[in-house]
Amino acid sequence: QVQLVESGGGLVQPGGSLRLSCAASGRTFSPYAMAWFRQAPGKAREFVATITWSSGSTFYADSVKGRFTISRDNAKNTVYLQMNSLKPEDTAVYYCAAMERQNNYITNYARRGAYDNWGQGTQVTVSS
Repeated sequence: QVQLVESGGGLVQPGGSLRLSCAASGRTFSPYAMAWFRQAPGKAREFVATITWSSGSTFYADSVKGRFTISRDNAKNTVYLQMNSLKPEDTAVYYCAAMERQNNYITNYARRGAYDNWGQGTQVTVSS
């Protein structure tokens, strides 16, 4: 069983930056892709960014494109989300997720149901 543990959340002022980390542990970890989703109070969980584990190809939600960067360190079994120019509307619990096998990735990468493992989440609050 793979366990995903997020860290790096916190309180930041508008315009500030945070870097989230998601470390995987457990059995040999070799997913097809990793992703970050977020869920604001009273809203559905939404896709933020994804990266393929082997090639490092990335895709982003339009709302974060140009501000957020997803990356991975295969040796450390860790995926990161660098968040710059943060806005109050970025306030949410951020979750990382792993897609274990190629599952029509290009069609499904933004769908929650395409991911097999989830972390517990880390709170990000953007406020002055």
